[in-house]
Amino acid sequence: MAKLPVVAIIGRPNTGKSTLFNALVGERRAIVSDTPGTTRDPVAGMVETDDVDYLLLDTGGIGGGSEDKSFENDVEKQSKLAIESADVILFTLNARDDLTGSDLTSVEILRRSRKRHVPVIIVATKCDKPGTEETAIPLFEGLSIADDVIATSAVHRQGIGKLEDTVAAHLAKLHFKKEPAAQPAEEEEDSGFEENAEKILNQAPRVAVIGKPNVGKSSLLNALMPDPMRKTAGRIVSPIPGTTRDSSDTTITSQGKEYVFVDTAGLRRKSRVHRDLEGIAVLQSIKAIQSSEVVLLMLDATEPVSHQDKHIAGMACDEGKAMIIVLNKMDLLNAAQKKERIDEVRGALPFCKFAPLLGVSAVTREGLLKLFPLIDSVARNRLRRISVRDLRDWYTSAVRTVPAKMLATSKHITQAADPPPSFVLFVKNPRDVQPSQLRALDNNIRRTFGFEGTPIRWILRRSTQKVKHDREQ
Repeated sequence: MAKLPVVAIIGRPNTGKSTLFNALVGERRAIVSDTPGTTRDPVAGMVETDDVDYLLLDTGGIGGGSEDKSFENDVEKQSKLAIESADVILFTLNARDDLTGSDLTSVEILRRSRKRHVPVIIVATKCDKPGTEETAIPLFEGLSIADDVIATSAVHRQGIGKLEDTVAAHLAKLHFKKEPAAQPAEEEEDSGFEENAEKILNQAPRVAVIGKPNVGKSSLLNALMPDPMRKTAGRIVSPIPGTTRDSSDTTITSQGKEYVFVDTAGLRRKSRVHRDLEGIAVLQSIKAIQSSEVVLLMLDATEPVSHQDKHIAGMACDEGKAMIIVLNKMDLLNAAQKKERIDEVRGALPFCKFAPLLGVSAVTREGLLKLFPLIDSVARNRLRRISVRDLRDWYTSAVRTVPAKMLATSKHITQAADPPPSFVLFVKNPRDVQPSQLRALDNNIRRTFGFEGTPIRWILRRSTQKVKHDREQ
């Protein structure tokens, strides 16, 4: 998978960073307020363009000027980390105001913290009044910190298109490009696909361990390590939630095969992210999911499934990753309680019913011997390919049980080339196909061919048009 570039918005408080973020992402996600320092922690959002997709990061203000002085140092640390991890930097300056001491401090932070090859775009914000742009642009160009200076009014979307094109152009110069969409594979390419899949499976799979803080992610990795390795490379374990701040790789060998585990920082609700570096930790966790093939969703067997657990699971499904639900701390429950908790988890995560559920204890190592074979299985299923003949025979039989004429009259189905398993249906009118009909097909194909542990995507096409239903059943 290609590396996902990061574009960071930085600047002193109240220069319109969050309004700009919302305009670029296309939805109201960042909190917008006239109070300087409203955004304390980074907020991430995907921006998709024709040429390149990137992760947009909205940060808290740097350079001072916040009304909450007690948080300034911590917010500035987060922003500096965002600068260091960014591939393109959007530096916001309020075109209505004269340059302030905080602006100049921000310029110096940029000079010291950014990587030399990373382009900086000065975004002159709030340029909605006549004459503002003509005054501000020469002043901002004189700072000699930016590759481009672009006048904008995010509220009125003035200059946003030009800014988007400029960001895409800089990312292209850095050799970032959009990954091609999944395409139907030609019939004669089946053998090549299988050969490529075998090569991937013979490599060490990347396994992201995700979940809320304090569910036992680091403890699980320690329990999986051989004793000599644990003494030298063991993960720090603490009852204090949020001990792990960075996503880090640990290579563990089982039965002669290597597995690369990525222990991620716990993903919390935004309202629970306070004054430390957890905002950046969330970004790193998101990137760890994107760069993995398999995700272990860790849940605490002693707690009910929360809204945040569902959100984390949804992120992994949206990325098309193979998934195993790991229910930790099972040693604290009796037999009846274990069955009850498994049923509760299944009921709370119906959209993850494809994922196997494994009860474990990182303390007693209960259930851990089953984990590596499960990882191998779901990784293989994510790359599973059905022959053209078998797929068409299955479809002819399956549509008889689906109450939909447009599916019954559809004669063409094929499997797209890229994981997760994606099936392309050519129908008369994609809009007439109901989600319930796709669920029926999904259930049937899983029973027939076995896709445990991997989401399945259904793509509906009519001539050159397509409507993609990213429904991981």
